[in-house]
Amino acid sequence: MPARTPRELVQLLSDIEQRSVARLSALPEQEDARQYWEGLIFALGEMRLVAPLNEVAEILHFPAEITRVPGTHPWVKGVANVRGSLLPIIDLQLFLGEKPVMTDRRCRVLIIRHKGVFSGLLVREVMGMRHFSQEGRMDYAPLGAGLFERFVKTTFEYDGDVYPVFSMFALAGSSEFQMAAS
Repeated sequence: MPARTPRELVQLLSDIEQRSVARLSALPEQEDARQYWEGLIFALGEMRLVAPLNEVAEILHFPAEITRVPGTHPWVKGVANVRGSLLPIIDLQLFLGEKPVMTDRRCRVLIIRHKGVFSGLLVREVMGMRHFSQEGRMDYAPLGAGLFERFVKTTFEYDGDVYPVFSMFALAGSSEFQMAAS
């Protein structure tokens, strides 16, 4: 291929630029990126709730061995040794005035760490993580359906279902939760 003169190279670059600009109008316009909120869906009784993903440190199977702690409320299942640390296990349903969680293969322990509170919350089931569009966020209208409503301020709508957002940090900060002794 013969060498091109500087004038020919400038002309070639100009032609490429003109063709690119002409084709640019045929491309779709960029839409604004949607903002998403991430949550962990879990079952509390027959309800499906979602916890902010950043408020759940870890998810565990129910520990094989739990040591009951005398003088605590019934909702304190006991403590479990998790990788060398003692983890209090709290039956979240029982704490909120519902029936205790049946410990089977589906139940899970959600670990929370917040301002000195390190606890495992026993829940009936974890259904997974979901990304919710911020457009689906709504204020929560209390129904008087239970104590859990104290820890719910917003909901997300997804695919026709409504998911109340249960704040693990609000739970950890409540005086009732911190007073495990009966």
